[in-house]
Amino acid sequence: MVDAEPHPALLEALRQLEAILGTTVIADYSDDHTRWGLYRTAINAPEALPTLLRAVSVEQDASLASGVVGEVLERIDPQARPAWVQALDPSVREFSARRTRELHVLESIRSGTFPATQVADVIDEWSNWLQLRIATDVSDKVINQALSERGRTKRIRNTARNSLR
Repeated sequence: MVDAEPHPALLEALRQLEAILGTTVIADYSDDHTRWGLYRTAINAPEALPTLLRAVSVEQDASLASGVVGEVLERIDPQARPAWVQALDPSVREFSARRTRELHVLESIRSGTFPATQVADVIDEWSNWLQLRIATDVSDKVINQALSERGRTKRIRNTARNSLR
């Protein structure tokens, strides 16, 4: 899909990303698929993240910007996440804000600072994504027992049961 010509601030950020990444200058960034390709490369280059954040903040396609932020959130320091969420257009910000909260829960469970005995009280508030990630990534038997019994989907319950073995 071809969009309008990128805003000058976005075009400048895209050119800076190209320079940081050592990629060939692409003449036409009006195509959101072309911008996504550059963003995907930048996501995996820590030195490009400050410029990527600037690009996201002026990205004309709010859904594209949201997708970039969604990919970045797990790869950055938790204290940097609010800046990425705030860079998004308010119309798409809630998804990334929720994912930030979910990542905090996941990380606190992984680190053992989230009391396993409280899982049963909050499990229904967790998204399917969070329930499945916990069932997949966490080996705590109390947590996986709760997920095996009360996980929202059959897949979540089965994954948690398999983690108990």
